[in-house]
Amino acid sequence: MVKMQNKKRIAVAMSGGVDSSVAAKLLHDQGHEVVGIFLRLWRMPINDKNNKADSSAEALSSARRAAAKIGVPLQVLNFSKIFKKQVVDNFLDEYKKGRTPNPCVRCNKLVKLGFLIKQAKKLGFDFVATGHYANLKQTGKKFSLRKAKDKSKDQSYFLYTLNQNELKHLIFPLGGYTKTQVRGLAKKFKLPTAEKPESQEICFIPGKSHNEFLKRHLKLRPGKIKTLDEKVVGAHQGLALYTIGQRKGIKIGGTGPYYAAKMDYKTNILYVVNSGNDKILYNNKLTAKNVNWLAGVAPKPPFKCQAVIRYGHQPEKCVVAKINKNNYQVKFAKAQRAIAPGQSVVFYSGQEVLGGGIICQN
Repeated sequence: MVKMQNKKRIAVAMSGGVDSSVAAKLLHDQGHEVVGIFLRLWRMPINDKNNKADSSAEALSSARRAAAKIGVPLQVLNFSKIFKKQVVDNFLDEYKKGRTPNPCVRCNKLVKLGFLIKQAKKLGFDFVATGHYANLKQTGKKFSLRKAKDKSKDQSYFLYTLNQNELKHLIFPLGGYTKTQVRGLAKKFKLPTAEKPESQEICFIPGKSHNEFLKRHLKLRPGKIKTLDEKVVGAHQGLALYTIGQRKGIKIGGTGPYYAAKMDYKTNILYVVNSGNDKILYNNKLTAKNVNWLAGVAPKPPFKCQAVIRYGHQPEKCVVAKINKNNYQVKFAKAQRAIAPGQSVVFYSGQEVLGGGIICQN
């Protein structure tokens, strides 16, 4: 965390979870003027009796209890319109076009961090703080984004779209802690969120209904499932429900297992292979578009670094070469499995995030 010498006015994004609650408490105990900010985001209307109703009500209640325990005020900002437009609509549009998007990356840039920073500055705050597991390092007037201490929880992957003007207004109080330590602090501080379970789901999709969400909002066309030699082995419910390398959800009775190998949107055919290690699932290169460099300038290409092709994936050695202004080719030292267009590729130099972009083709 970048050290601050004087008392600052800090807006802490409080989601009602343990991480943001501890972040607010740490900054409050350092003597800063802390105000909790709860973002009201778009939620899918729920009619299914097996799912909870709008979970944001429970999250807001949790955030209020945590703020009261810490002794800080909590403000509610309604970001539902911009969230729906920039995140949810884009999410559906990407699936419609046969890509696998990462809504959290887009949300951090355009809503939860990018837009929040702008609003916080208008409200007179010096900084915005969150419960992200990431670190910032300041060298002179330059800021660099770095991995968190807890490598299993590191969220730097989701933050590669930020720029210098945004980084200088951010604080990540949890970057130097492990999740276990944060839980311990929450218990020590007697925060009401100390035992709250961690959510792994996409925030605007309740429960585990990812495909149900797509079915509800997209016009899906059922079609044939074929092997690479054009043998029909089954039927799919709609190509948007599948991604490269996927096994779960490909239900073909009597044979298998099968893995999604490619989707032909012109013929509406899902092609599958029997082996999860089939060579068609591997590629040693990809093209990235809309690449952002956190330093504001790109490293001189071609250059060597490590790249992560999806959250939780191990960094892999690669060479990055420029194609044109914001498009780059990435060549890996060894072939990577299931490179999915629409996902983000993020570039690292050791602990530092250099930048990243959207995978557009292999």
